[in-house]
Amino acid sequence: MINEYLEIGLFLTAIVLMLLGFPVAFTLAGTALAFAIIGDWFGIFQFRQLNFLPQRIFGIMSNEVLIAAPLFIYMGLMLERSKVAEDLLVTMTKLFRELRGGLALSVVMVGMLMAASTGIVGATVVTMGLIALPVMLRHGYDPKLATGTICASGTLGQVIPPSIVLVFLGDILTYANQQANLSSGNFAGKSVGVGDLFAGSLVPGLMLVLFYAIYIVVLAWLQPSSAPAVRADPKEQLTRAERWRLFANGLLAPAGLIVAVLGSILAGIATPTEAAGVGAVGATILAGIRARPDRTWVILSGVGAAVALMVINGLGFNLLIQRQDFNASEQAMLYVSFGLVAVLAFSIGLSLVYVFRTQVLTPVIENTARITGMIFAILIGASLFSLTFRGLGGEETVHHLLESLPGGLTGAMIFVMLLMFVMGFFLDFLEIIFILVPIVGPALILMGADPVWLGVMIAVNLQTSFLTPPFGFALFFLRGVAPASVRTQDIYSGVIPFIALQLLALVMIAAFPVLATGLPDYLFR
Repeated sequence: MINEYLEIGLFLTAIVLMLLGFPVAFTLAGTALAFAIIGDWFGIFQFRQLNFLPQRIFGIMSNEVLIAAPLFIYMGLMLERSKVAEDLLVTMTKLFRELRGGLALSVVMVGMLMAASTGIVGATVVTMGLIALPVMLRHGYDPKLATGTICASGTLGQVIPPSIVLVFLGDILTYANQQANLSSGNFAGKSVGVGDLFAGSLVPGLMLVLFYAIYIVVLAWLQPSSAPAVRADPKEQLTRAERWRLFANGLLAPAGLIVAVLGSILAGIATPTEAAGVGAVGATILAGIRARPDRTWVILSGVGAAVALMVINGLGFNLLIQRQDFNASEQAMLYVSFGLVAVLAFSIGLSLVYVFRTQVLTPVIENTARITGMIFAILIGASLFSLTFRGLGGEETVHHLLESLPGGLTGAMIFVMLLMFVMGFFLDFLEIIFILVPIVGPALILMGADPVWLGVMIAVNLQTSFLTPPFGFALFFLRGVAPASVRTQDIYSGVIPFIALQLLALVMIAAFPVLATGLPDYLFR
């Protein structure tokens, strides 16, 4: 009888071992190998099925889409470590502090911008907890509203692109969608990629930002004492020129980088990997400017050179140097382009030197390598786990389980969303994505779920689990940096309204899939 439930034992054993604190990558790989041996002993698993593992690992390492992950990680770490993200938060609080609820609205806006630039939940929550929380408390904000706003805004990096979650989720859903199409014999089925998921999550992400802002404005109107306006000291009043300087230096530059990265993907100009390269270079340039403000225009010359190169390309000049039949105008533009590339390279090199001298570059590179290595180790372990699970017949078991639930696709989605929500209390989002999505994704798509809609639902759901007491990761991040005067109960109570808004957004996306599928269908179909 045990051989019929071996795949369930594999899944539960892996979850229990991870909850006990064993390293995720080794837990997944070790558990898979142990159950493969047991399955071979019972005659329901053949070891030769593991021959596919080297090919799977090679596919992971040669996947161009996944190259975007370390580049986005580098981009986020560079902006966080170089204090560019901190400058953004300080700027927003200074510009909007005199509005009722203005500090909380500033935190939401900064959370949105940092989500689109760093995408690292822990770094965002900790940064805003260290900088914004003391300011909000000092000016009379209700601790519940202050902590809830910071936690909720900090988790926007799960949903708003470009997000590390969406990069890996998009890659896994691509594979799941291909499997579902092959199983159904629909070889011309709808394709899905990371770019589709970026476009699909944009509207829901902005919808969450709008929900947060409306809640803060309404609460500030109903309970003015919970979110008072901050009357600045006359000595601290900003002139119009100072406001413009703050706006230009602290807000426009990071916003411009976000538009360049995300806009190039949505416009179809660049792939997510190419856009990640733009983001990494842009973050380095911004960090260089912050390190040496006196060399701003020298460094910005590289940005001007890059824009000029895009203009030349947009004018239709064919600058492929492999050919020999250049006319006079193309020859001239070729030499101009060589000069512009040299200016851009000089600007990037100068930024790297300045960032290195301020002791920012080395820890950023080390942490990027450490995080990337950890993620890919988990991904390789998850590949072995997935091969063993399928070899034991787990895919058919999951498919039959979901189909047997009442309500068809709706019942199956509710079950999977609840399972992910509960797992989010204990496991990191990457672990859930690598373990659960390859198992349930093909079955749900076969039952009629749109892969983009499914991906957005998963991302919003995982974001909600980051907030939910008592185990939400964002709550622990903030508790670690919040002053002793803020009670843990205040943090737990403060996130409840935002969890309700998250669930409302999840229900709306479930009821109106066009919120997730409309933009990618418009842009890419």
